[in-house]
Amino acid sequence: MASFDDDLRLAHVLADAADDIAMKRFRALDLVVDTKPDLTPVTEADRLVEETLRGVLSRARPRDAVVGEEYGRTGNSDRVWVIDPIDGTKNYVRGVPVWATLIALMEGDRTVVGVVSAPALQRRWWASLGGGTWQGRSLSKASRCQVSKVSELTNASLSFSSLTGWEEQGRLDSFLGLTRSVWRTRAYGDFWSHVMVAEGVVDVSAEPELSVWDAAPLPIILEEAGGRATNLRGDGFVDGGALVCTNGALHDQVLTWLDSGPTPLRSV
Repeated sequence: MASFDDDLRLAHVLADAADDIAMKRFRALDLVVDTKPDLTPVTEADRLVEETLRGVLSRARPRDAVVGEEYGRTGNSDRVWVIDPIDGTKNYVRGVPVWATLIALMEGDRTVVGVVSAPALQRRWWASLGGGTWQGRSLSKASRCQVSKVSELTNASLSFSSLTGWEEQGRLDSFLGLTRSVWRTRAYGDFWSHVMVAEGVVDVSAEPELSVWDAAPLPIILEEAGGRATNLRGDGFVDGGALVCTNGALHDQVLTWLDSGPTPLRSV
């Protein structure tokens, strides 16, 4: 079995390949954009990144399974590489630099390696089990990440993606209550909200519904930085569920706000 160090190095190799492909097509005038059945955009870059990473994994880790946003699952191993080729595709197609490739290795239901690579921001974040959370451009040029020590919501900075999902789940009042209880709110969005909690520059981030490829690297990146990443009940993230990331000190306070239960949508 490969060691975590070997797997982490491989994850960086995968991220390097993804960065190269995605940056070559970023802001390309002839970028091909299609609409998926769920009406979300997908680009030729999404598909090419995932195809390329699957090709590398088939050679480097032929016994491991792979789950990707564009091509589903292959293999039946308990070791599963999870790939989101471009998290933030809507930003990507508009030329906004906030997008990233998300790569994780899961053993059973536990993530043991996680990488988030955002080449247009010239940033990368990663973690491995027991190895801490780091950010930088490479394994050799990195600084360690640590969550903040903010302990009161009135002093906390909260980031999210949009209000729509909270409204669709009937939790908009709960979420707005949380936003009113904190010092500052910003919608940095997507992966960026969560990795900034790991860095300690944001204290809380929350999304009402994420797929496994949107979230797989995030729990280990948060936890190895000293924080927490859970669902609304304080348990581990489940595919298709909510993800709440905090510095740990604020976690129970945040869950109290968000898990107050769905509230009826107001009629207009």
